[in-house]
Amino acid sequence: MRVSADSLSLRELLAIVESGVFYWRQRLAESDGVARSQAAAALQDLSRILDSLAQQLVAGRETVRITSRLPSTRNAPRACAACGRGNRSSAKFCIACGAALRPGSDAAPPPPPTFRLNIAARSDVGMVRKINEDTYYTGEFTTADGSIGTLLLVADGMGGHQSGEVASQLAAKTVKTVLGQGLSQEVPQDDAGWHTLLRQAVLNANERIYQQSRSQDGRRMGTTLTVALITERRAHIAHVGDSRAYLINAAGVGSEQGTWVQLTSDHSLVARLVDIGQLTPEQARQHPQRNMIYRSLGTDAHVEVDLLSQALAPGDTLLLCSDGLDTHVEDAEIAQIVLKEQSENRACEHLIALAKQRGGKDNISVVIARVRA
Repeated sequence: MRVSADSLSLRELLAIVESGVFYWRQRLAESDGVARSQAAAALQDLSRILDSLAQQLVAGRETVRITSRLPSTRNAPRACAACGRGNRSSAKFCIACGAALRPGSDAAPPPPPTFRLNIAARSDVGMVRKINEDTYYTGEFTTADGSIGTLLLVADGMGGHQSGEVASQLAAKTVKTVLGQGLSQEVPQDDAGWHTLLRQAVLNANERIYQQSRSQDGRRMGTTLTVALITERRAHIAHVGDSRAYLINAAGVGSEQGTWVQLTSDHSLVARLVDIGQLTPEQARQHPQRNMIYRSLGTDAHVEVDLLSQALAPGDTLLLCSDGLDTHVEDAEIAQIVLKEQSENRACEHLIALAKQRGGKDNISVVIARVRA
């Protein structure tokens, strides 16, 4: 499925839904009991969506606009003389330290104070799976000019029979290698440069997994991948699949000043159906085809990579996770637990325990990086 900046093809979406109908018809014929009831409910739901999409095509529509959930970059031109934090142009007091903002303080802010990252990560097999196909990584890297940065990564493998485990581990290894080689030679000078470096690392990982898959007697494998490179108070993110990156801050983030925002957009069928109003977020969370993703590493020779950069400030928490977490724990709950737990390690443990308590149907991985002054 090709998704442009603000629209997608109705015909391509229709084809994906039709494939889902075919799958659940087979399940209906082969199953009994609870599984048969689940298949029947899925067919009923998908049939309703098919009818809606077909009516739009009959009416002459070929594309449909989607509502992007990606946040706009923080617009914070008014610098605080006390702490250096940027604030909105209409702000009277600093969002970070509370100091009064003097009129005419729209000039370029002073050099920002240094900050440190407190990092924790956990992964759990969950309550159903026998093998953990997730891979995560946290670690520091050194650039050609001697500066230090941080790499965070979550990959959720697919394929079963350990193929998913191989795919996610191969993705992590390749990304670390390519980034290490690139940063030892040259340091990107702007967001576009970091995006180019990240894209190349992810494309190399896709090629490695794709070739490995083709050499495994036809056994297909793939993985999601969400990577964050943190350097000089900015997080540069590359994303493929339905693992996620969140930004959380008690003082507010994003245009509506909520305490959390999902930085990445899921490359899944139900996410697109939510975007065009065919499903509510609550329905999508429980939808039987929630895990049907249309973009991943290793499943095709070529892949598109989502790239973005996000400014960081003291109080921010960057959280990466596999879908084993957000399937069972709602976004607002994730933010609440992260903000409540002062220990990053305890926050990871709390989130995983809650996901397992609610079923733990998939592997669960969480990476937390909290910015402290």
